[in-house]
Amino acid sequence: MPTQQQVIIVGGGVIGLLTALNLAPHVGHVTLLDRSGLGQESSWAGGGIVSPLYPWRYSAAVTALAHWSQDFYPQLGARLFADTGIDPEVHTTGLYWLDLPDEDEALAWAQRLNRPLSKVDISAAYDGVPVLGGGYRSAVYMANVANVRNPRLVKSLKAALLGQPNVTVREHCEVRGFLRDGQAVVGVNTADGELHGDQVVLTAGAWSGDLLESLGVRLPVEPVKGQMILFKCEADFLPSMVLAKGRYAIPRRDGHILVGSTLEHEGYDKTPTVSALESLKASAVELLPALADAQPVKHWAGLRPGSPEGIPFIGALEGFDGLWLNCGHYRNGLVLAPASCQLFADLMLGREPIIDPAPYAPAGRLAGD
Repeated sequence: MPTQQQVIIVGGGVIGLLTALNLAPHVGHVTLLDRSGLGQESSWAGGGIVSPLYPWRYSAAVTALAHWSQDFYPQLGARLFADTGIDPEVHTTGLYWLDLPDEDEALAWAQRLNRPLSKVDISAAYDGVPVLGGGYRSAVYMANVANVRNPRLVKSLKAALLGQPNVTVREHCEVRGFLRDGQAVVGVNTADGELHGDQVVLTAGAWSGDLLESLGVRLPVEPVKGQMILFKCEADFLPSMVLAKGRYAIPRRDGHILVGSTLEHEGYDKTPTVSALESLKASAVELLPALADAQPVKHWAGLRPGSPEGIPFIGALEGFDGLWLNCGHYRNGLVLAPASCQLFADLMLGREPIIDPAPYAPAGRLAGD
């Protein structure tokens, strides 16, 4: 691709931010647009575990992106900290899964793919996490699982982008449609007027499908609501992440503990609800009984970009020259972001891709194809 290309990226979550950062050194100019503030939707709302919650339940396509990203995250965090002074806090704590109904499948997956997940005696889990609730009977553990403090990751990515001389960031700039020249997409129509570019990249998360409808394209990406709560404890309260019955607790370095999350199909409504708050508090106390005496310091909801099997759409959109997709990561946007955005840059720039791009290609995967 010619180096002086003007690239417009629609959507400023972690996927859009990292896509822009990867492309900026290789193109003429990057303009990143977001309908609200950068990273304020799913990227801000998630827990930041650098692993799918149950990695053995996903397809090889998700696994390939997850493994590449997990290995890359520590150096990404270090690079962003060095460049911006904002530490995304890639915090390696390990993760205990408790009373798994499909423990045998998990262990077989780990052995098949040579991943460091293993069965441990339940006493080891209680030794590793002394505040863990009673009554658990079995545990598996993966030592190298990290979490990233996603609001800080967003801030560091934004700062890194603002330091690039050929990047323009426009927040609170809603994209309402695409500009066409025959079969080519040559820009976007925004609330502030038309903006022309050589390539347009859609990284708009849960809103990606709605934007493509203006082209008559049915992208199977829909909003899926998730609610979380946050506690503040001592810095050493929870030494490892724990997960049971679909709910998890994630420790930050300063003692904040995130507990999540719900899975709700409520359209674009992201109003936190009392019923979810009570359910999450009950899960928190079951996992960590000491939290019974703590009040959540925050409760929020976000919208995940739900997609079939959680496999993102990465690549050019057939029939619309100049339009590209990097969206539909469902529950794993933060997990998969480094690999997804590296793969995307490889495809757009004509480089050898880091992994086989075929499973993520939009062709043949859109509704009605």
